[in-house]
Amino acid sequence: MSPTPRPGILQIDPYVPGKSSLPGNVKPMKLSSNEGALGPSPRAIEAYRKAAEQMHRYPDPGSTALREALAKHYGLKADRIVCGSGSDELIALVMRSYAGPGDEVLYSQYGFIMYPIATHSVGATPVTAPEKGFRTDVDAMIAKANARTKICFLANPNNPTGSYITTAEVERLRAGLPAQCILVIDAAYAEYVSRNDYSAGAELVERHDNVVMMRTFSKIYALGGLRLGWAYCPPAIADVLNRVRGPFNVTSASQAAGVAALEDLAFADASRAHNDMWLPWLTRELQALGLEVLPSVGNFVLVHFKPGAKGAAAANAFLNARAIIPRGLDNYGLPDHLRITIGTEAEMRAVVAALADFLK
Repeated sequence: MSPTPRPGILQIDPYVPGKSSLPGNVKPMKLSSNEGALGPSPRAIEAYRKAAEQMHRYPDPGSTALREALAKHYGLKADRIVCGSGSDELIALVMRSYAGPGDEVLYSQYGFIMYPIATHSVGATPVTAPEKGFRTDVDAMIAKANARTKICFLANPNNPTGSYITTAEVERLRAGLPAQCILVIDAAYAEYVSRNDYSAGAELVERHDNVVMMRTFSKIYALGGLRLGWAYCPPAIADVLNRVRGPFNVTSASQAAGVAALEDLAFADASRAHNDMWLPWLTRELQALGLEVLPSVGNFVLVHFKPGAKGAAAANAFLNARAIIPRGLDNYGLPDHLRITIGTEAEMRAVVAALADFLK
């Protein structure tokens, strides 16, 4: 007899990341992974290099300096912050801690694809709620919840749609979920949002014992290569996650770079200002070409192509031929769409020029 994996694992379709390279020696414009357009803060790079001098030492197991920097930056309580190797690890930790066979995990129709992957990994059942207009439908989410629902994931803003729901709607969702269900607010793109009716969810964590807010350094701070994320939790959930995570799950260099990135306020402001300029610019230019672009509050746009010879697959191939890599979304059930990251000015102008030629 051969070893048998746990229930659910063979149901996993492995995660397919955004493409990073193209055939030949061409240097591509990678717009497939929502990475920060300006790259990381120079101060974060220097902190990472300096940390290399002590790479023979184990990292601080509690990420103490990083948690304190996060608490100061966002006005939070350091002892309720849990750091991880990217949000992906934190998603997996919550899943391992609170869900298993016989349980259900709820998320919206076009939610982050790591949610079903993590759900299957513990033998739980993923449940999706339909969206309206590519936006989380709170009533549909509540209708899908039941006594078996242990975790509800809400990506807000959502990837890959770029849409968001208001703070009032998030509170209504929490109130409508069963008491045993943890609402995980995945706010990876929160730093890009400047809407008065939006919040990342920290105040809900403060008020309730079943809400967790997750954040990442991979987007506006552009530290995706370091795999650095964090969660703000009720005390009891923070205690559980700290019991199950690895004792040295965040490297010393990642901790140091994260602290430096938080301290470089001017660079983060410049990254946000860049997105504030080029997100609406790209949206307008693509709409002027006759393309449908979903309103986005993130650092990317979701673009709809009409099926046929000028469809998304053909557009993807055409852009690749111009050394531009967008993100195809077949695995999200969106075969007629491409997601395009907001990149540099030169990259944005190249995208518009290429799609103008494609649509001729």
